[in-house]
Amino acid sequence: MKAQKRASRYTSVAVKPTAADHGFNLLVDIFLVALLVIIAVPLWSTITLSFRPNDYIGNNLEGMFLVPWKWSGSAYKALLGNAGFILAFSNSIKILIGGVATALLLTIPLAYVLSIPSLPGRRYLNLLIIIPYVFNVGMIPTYLLVTNLGLIDKLVAVFLPGAVSTYNCLIMRSFFEGIPNELKESARIDGASEIQVLLLIILPLSKAIIMTIGLFYGVAFWNDFFHAMLYLNSNQLQPLPILLRNILMASGMNEYVEVNAFGDAPIAAIKAASVFMSAIPMVIAYPFIQKYFTKGTLLGSVKG
Repeated sequence: MKAQKRASRYTSVAVKPTAADHGFNLLVDIFLVALLVIIAVPLWSTITLSFRPNDYIGNNLEGMFLVPWKWSGSAYKALLGNAGFILAFSNSIKILIGGVATALLLTIPLAYVLSIPSLPGRRYLNLLIIIPYVFNVGMIPTYLLVTNLGLIDKLVAVFLPGAVSTYNCLIMRSFFEGIPNELKESARIDGASEIQVLLLIILPLSKAIIMTIGLFYGVAFWNDFFHAMLYLNSNQLQPLPILLRNILMASGMNEYVEVNAFGDAPIAAIKAASVFMSAIPMVIAYPFIQKYFTKGTLLGSVKG
């Protein structure tokens, strides 16, 4: 009893923060507030600019405080009513879905194979994976390969060359290595094949890393501008980043038809609305993946 009372007395003692602790917490709070301002002000400026009416008179600072009942949705109506924007948005969605699905279908088996310690030649296979990551073959050989495969003017050309990321593969491999080997051995003893071990044991325990790597791939494919510009020549296949580039260039160059293709909405509002709408899919997806993001990145990089 005396020992229990003594233990309870010790555990109930609260450690008072020192002046240094208060100073450190104050600096952290100031840094976070400054970071919030740096992120929030441009975002709010873009939102208000996208709703700015055509007859607005004033500078950008005054426009940021424009009351919502004076906003105009003409830019969004012009974008949603434009066939080119809808087509580009749908092309980006196709690239996103096809790219993430292809990347995960290739990365997951590769990472699992590399995580098996008893795999013959495992060290050399890991070396073959790392070499292209360190020494890039360059743009011209990749373009010739895509051309020889007949992928020019096909959406698959945007995501197939970068479907397997060495960085993402190594993170996923480290995550698979962290799963207890006893689970895999017990399944093998029961007669399960390696494919069954992967599908029935590994994947149900790997939701965090799959969601995290899927988010990495999704952001990369959604914002991919260079590969679309390089491999897609048809206007019917242009994704949203290419259309946004044309809109930005159209504001200063009259030979682009995108200027007059969106009606009477202000060019600045159209540009802001395009940027804001292009970020909507990632903004919608991130809250659902956030709970897996930290866990997947942390556990996947422990051994990496």
